[in-house]
Amino acid sequence: MAIKMQGLYYITHIDNLPSILELGILSHQLIEAQNVSYKAVYDANIVSNRSRIMTPDQKSLWTYANFYFQPRNPMMFRVLREVGPQNIVVLKLRRSVLERDDIWLTDGNAAHSKTQVGLKPTPEVLKKIARETDKAYWTETDDAKRSIMAECLVPNLVEAAHIECVYISRNGDFLNKVHKVVSQSDLKSINVVVEPDFFFQPSAQWRLTSLVSLAQGDMFFSRMQTLTISVNTKGVMGKGLASRTRYQFPDVYVRYEDVCRSKEITTKTPFLYKRSKSLMTEMSDQALNDQNEPETWFLLFATKEHWKENSKLEYIVDGMNWLLENYQQLGITSLALPALGCGLGGLTWAEVGPILCSVANKMKIPVCIYLPSEMAVPPEQVQKDFLIQGG
Repeated sequence: MAIKMQGLYYITHIDNLPSILELGILSHQLIEAQNVSYKAVYDANIVSNRSRIMTPDQKSLWTYANFYFQPRNPMMFRVLREVGPQNIVVLKLRRSVLERDDIWLTDGNAAHSKTQVGLKPTPEVLKKIARETDKAYWTETDDAKRSIMAECLVPNLVEAAHIECVYISRNGDFLNKVHKVVSQSDLKSINVVVEPDFFFQPSAQWRLTSLVSLAQGDMFFSRMQTLTISVNTKGVMGKGLASRTRYQFPDVYVRYEDVCRSKEITTKTPFLYKRSKSLMTEMSDQALNDQNEPETWFLLFATKEHWKENSKLEYIVDGMNWLLENYQQLGITSLALPALGCGLGGLTWAEVGPILCSVANKMKIPVCIYLPSEMAVPPEQVQKDFLIQGG
């Protein structure tokens, strides 16, 4: 019974790529024993903890090279924050590695106390791992944060010949650098693939002005201080970004219900929820080294009254004007905006885009506006002359 899975992935620093293409992907024990020059992306405490965890044959995890079924995971999120996407590559292995008799699987982050270490790649186990790792996001409280980091443990090393391709976050100089490393190795046939989504990066991003930019991608992984969510005034988060907010950030949903009942949110006055938590810390596999991670705020922006109705353009105009008048006093220092009212709301980017961008252009903070995912936007409608009026 064949299980369809994307593959096995190894997250590492770009500086390690030359030695990996020469020696293979080594366990931590072999890296130390062979005195290999290696730039670590793992936290030292995590590596130390893993050295004390044993597989069923009483071997330390330190003696295994470990690979993820899903590279877009909490460990990657932390590494990118600490090291930067321009320094990280993801290596994809050939599926034949899963056919080895000496490998073990885990049903989550191997360093977690709840994780079962020492599973064999049976069809049932692989099917469960495929289901648990096929997720775009996770929360701080549910088990997805652990289970999405399921691993394959391979004793000692995986030869470089098993590397199928190298994923990177961007084009340009970084792509050229990786191509050069590959071309100087004995494995010149390895593909180099630009895949921003693996690295929590927008699939496309471009600037309209020095402070206003457009992006395609997942707004929730924006580095902006304040994330804007399109809602109604009846306290229902049923679809789209609102539904995801309800699941991923339940405290936001509770506050939203409260302000709907108290009528603190209207179609003329959005509500800013200044939550005391950092999205960066919540999404990472451990607390980040920077203890001054900024809080993540949510701007609840009503584009309709009843959830069954379509969004109204006048509500977006009123809400954006309110935002322009109040953002500085509220303490908003950077802002992510979705295409308010587009898609499920029934409005078009041609209507909404110029309103959002023109108002954003009057603010003195960075603003990133995310294009609608539900519809294609014609090239002429992402031009500055079309989007910024009276600027």
